Amino acid sequence: MKDVAPLFTRGDGEYVFARWGRPIVPVVFGVDDATLAVFKGAIEAVVTLASHQMAETDPELGANLMVFFCTDWDELAAVPNLDRLVPDLVPLVGRLKAADANQYRIFRFDEAGAIRAAFVFLRMDEHLSAVGADTLALSQAVQTILLWSDRAFDEMPPLAMIDGKAVLRPEIADVIRAAYDPVMPAMAQDASHALRLEARVTKPS
Repeated sequence: MKDVAPLFTRGDGEYVFARWGRPIVPVVFGVDDATLAVFKGAIEAVVTLASHQMAETDPELGANLMVFFCTDWDELAAVPNLDRLVPDLVPLVGRLKAADANQYRIFRFDEAGAIRAAFVFLRMDEHLSAVGADTLALSQAVQTILLWSDRAFDEMPPLAMIDGKAVLRPEIADVIRAAYDPVMPAMAQDASHALRLEARVTKPS
């Protein structure tokens, strides 16, 4: 990939990058056991790609990557203690309803700026319901492994379909691997960071 910077440059022009600073502990609410297994498998695959780690429990939160499925945004307000994890939950639900959104992600960060938790909300509307569980799971796993720009995948999604199966685009996989290089910082707000990523993406193997 020649130009990495747009993947982490937000709509307001600010460059913001962050990766996970702790092992990922996923939990998925509102799905059957089969779908749960698909999601955990997709998350594990992306974590392995990044040479990061998963764990059985997070000492601070128990689980730090929480995925919530619902059919109506109002259901979130009924989830016990969710308002403690997601401040201003009621106004957020109002904004999601007004925007007719079907997905939303929130990240939390530690003192060093690394990701310490992520919350994924999926409203199974007609569009998302038509997406296979494996495709949806892989897409969400990719979009939570790093703090991507809000416009990162507007023109090109992170996944491609090959023989009817969703796969991660090689150039995006390369960026994820480079981002988790131990010599790279866990957080960056200077676009020069993108040049360092590009150097690792394009270096000969």
